[in-house]
Amino acid sequence: MCDRSVVNMEAVIDYIESHLDGKLELETVAEAVHYSKYHLHRLFVETVGMTLHDYVQRRQLTEAAKLLVFTDRSVIEIAFICGYGSQQSFTSAFKSMYKSPPAEYRAKGSFYPLQLRFTLHPEMVTKEFTKQSIRMAENADVSDWMKLMRLVIDGYPMMDEADYLAKLKVSISEKRALVLRDKENLIGTLAFTYAPGSIEFLGIHPQYRNRGLQKLFLDVLMERYLPGQEISITTYRERDKADTGQRDMLIQLGFAEKEPLTEFGYPTQRFVLPPEKRRM
Repeated sequence: MCDRSVVNMEAVIDYIESHLDGKLELETVAEAVHYSKYHLHRLFVETVGMTLHDYVQRRQLTEAAKLLVFTDRSVIEIAFICGYGSQQSFTSAFKSMYKSPPAEYRAKGSFYPLQLRFTLHPEMVTKEFTKQSIRMAENADVSDWMKLMRLVIDGYPMMDEADYLAKLKVSISEKRALVLRDKENLIGTLAFTYAPGSIEFLGIHPQYRNRGLQKLFLDVLMERYLPGQEISITTYRERDKADTGQRDMLIQLGFAEKEPLTEFGYPTQRFVLPPEKRRM
């Protein structure tokens, strides 16, 4: 059955993608697509998994980062192209997300996206998922896994796609990768290590994030593959503007905060789930 709200949100995303060079306030987008701003806010969060403001900002800054690395346009020109009214406001927003000012990011010459365009599923099967729904990933899942990775990239700073693909293939060959499908749609993935026990990647399709699938994956991991082990994972540090809810999700699952880290030059923090915190 086709979900009409998803079709409508695709139209909203189409509008946003066509106007990334402008000031895309909630009220402006709502008027363009003939919604009240309150109704649009609710539907966008429910469907996409983040606020419209966060999605727009992350998309505009991603496009700015691409222009910084792959063109010779000036910083002020890029600021205007990506919807910012001044170089100062652009630089402040860019640094808060990318952890370096635009000129420094350009000098590094390495592009990575904060947010890629969302692709939504107009059809969702209404059913309860069980632990038996989760299986080991196979090589045939790689293409869909990569598509899902690009959709949930907001949770993984400094993602290098080529490096990620190589590691994913190793994880699959070593039986360290799990998948969950809703008919033909890949809606959840988890890659892990055995010793020490850690989660390398946990991606849930935004439309399914309120279905309890994070806990389902965690239960399967603890029962089948890492029984009695401590499990660690890293995510954003507290109050990091790039965080779209990863920290809260881990805390809700029972993970405890541990030491701050720096990974690939990005400030992160390790979280740990002790065996005695196993979710029932």
